[in-house]
Amino acid sequence: MFKNTNTSYGLISISIHWLMAFAIFGLFGLGLYMVELSYYDAWYKGSLDLHKSIGMILVGFLIARVCWTVFNIKPQSAVKNASNFEIKSAHIAHIALYILMIVLMLSGYLISTADGRDIDVFGLLSIPALSVTIENQEDIAGSIHNILAWSLVSLAGIHGLAALKHHFINKNDTLKRMLKISTAKNEKYINE
Repeated sequence: MFKNTNTSYGLISISIHWLMAFAIFGLFGLGLYMVELSYYDAWYKGSLDLHKSIGMILVGFLIARVCWTVFNIKPQSAVKNASNFEIKSAHIAHIALYILMIVLMLSGYLISTADGRDIDVFGLLSIPALSVTIENQEDIAGSIHNILAWSLVSLAGIHGLAALKHHFINKNDTLKRMLKISTAKNEKYINE
């Protein structure tokens, strides 16, 4: 139930996947809202602090997700009626999603610590700033962060559309595996 099986993802993989997906899209929306605020808007600092805190928690979930992926079995492919191009494209897209998330979060950290201050995470912990910064670090990292945010959300949107295509057109279990938790009973039935 908690771990992946040969045919489906377990509760932990599914939970981390959807939690990160909602958080990333939520942070993207919050980021779009934040850039429209002026320094004197009432929610300027609050939205910035919320964005940073959720972003740092997301870093922890990304690390957990990568570790869980490395140390857990990967379900066999549920893809039928897919070309080699689709299979390779999906693999490359998954790697690109991870790389985009890592670099996006790193750029967010560099923006937040450009002035040498630590990042406060909901008052519970403090992520230290680097002792060395570069000239215009906040602006450079900000531009990179913006490009990567749009790229990540676009690729995640394509990822979602591909899952829907597999579900409705190819009629395979790709989407179901990220929505339904596998049990030992289901596993036995599927393997017979």
